[in-house]
Amino acid sequence: MATIRNRNGKWQAQVRRNGHTPRTKSFLSKRDAMQWARQTEAELDATVFAVDLRVLERTTLRDLLTRYRNEVTPAKRGHGSENKRIDGFLRETWADKPLSKATPQVFSRYRDERLRKVSPGTVIRDLGLLRAVFEVARLEWDVPLPENPVAKVRKPKAPDARERRLASGELDALLAACEGNRNDWLRAGILLAVETGMRRGELLSIRWADISPDMTTLLIRKTKNGHARRIPLTNRAADLLRERKAHRDTGNSLVFPVSANAFRLCWERCKRIAAKPCPDIADLRFHDLRHEAVSRFFEMGLSIPEVALISGHRDPRMLFRYTHLRAEDIVAKFNGIKSVAA
Repeated sequence: MATIRNRNGKWQAQVRRNGHTPRTKSFLSKRDAMQWARQTEAELDATVFAVDLRVLERTTLRDLLTRYRNEVTPAKRGHGSENKRIDGFLRETWADKPLSKATPQVFSRYRDERLRKVSPGTVIRDLGLLRAVFEVARLEWDVPLPENPVAKVRKPKAPDARERRLASGELDALLAACEGNRNDWLRAGILLAVETGMRRGELLSIRWADISPDMTTLLIRKTKNGHARRIPLTNRAADLLRERKAHRDTGNSLVFPVSANAFRLCWERCKRIAAKPCPDIADLRFHDLRHEAVSRFFEMGLSIPEVALISGHRDPRMLFRYTHLRAEDIVAKFNGIKSVAA
């Protein structure tokens, strides 16, 4: 911005711009000083624009995505899935476009093409990551982007929250499918998920040192939201852990010493076997066991704060969909007390 001031009977104009030395000139009239300042600002802005445009023309989206994957992604909890998502971006034709041509229209078309192949939830996560890449580039890497091109792209409607629970006979079918499987840990993993509401990644991260000596509580260090939590253990969960401990490899500190991919493959194989007596089990996800667990906690009569302590939900509103309150249940509670005002 230009500064105009009167010094010793003359009007001095000074123009400052980042990346340029200040320019100063004196005039007899204030009008001439202001006119010179406006002209000088326009010249400097044109120079900056030309430099910025050259940077945007020689830098591609591939350059941006690769740098983000190398510098930002490794520090994230979900770096594995984010790497795969970025790999998908790099296979797109628009990855080789220069940043000067990274317009909202490019990503609107990408959104529409993706929606023909994957769910709206996946597309929302795709757009969220792309938006984050551009924000880091603009704010931290000084890439001269005039705007975030993904910020103006309309997101698809978020899908309704998944509410899949175990149907009658499905848990028994899963456990029966585990019988005779040399990977005996899968049965314990399934039951612990139902007993504790732990996510798959949380199950695979727990160590024997995280369990209290009396088997009443468990510290989950690696969580989705980054906040460790200590949860109470049911008697059945404690028995499962004791059983695991009796047959554990003493040289390994993990309760479940398997990779996420090995767990996934065993889970899918287990479902295929269980699908013979229970065909509808094909659409069951391991994460649905967490929903089953939380639903059971409420059916046991636990309060929202109590369930949140176990599940790790930071926002209690996320748990409202599990409560399924009925007026008849509240009437029964009213009948158990003399008066609301008492």
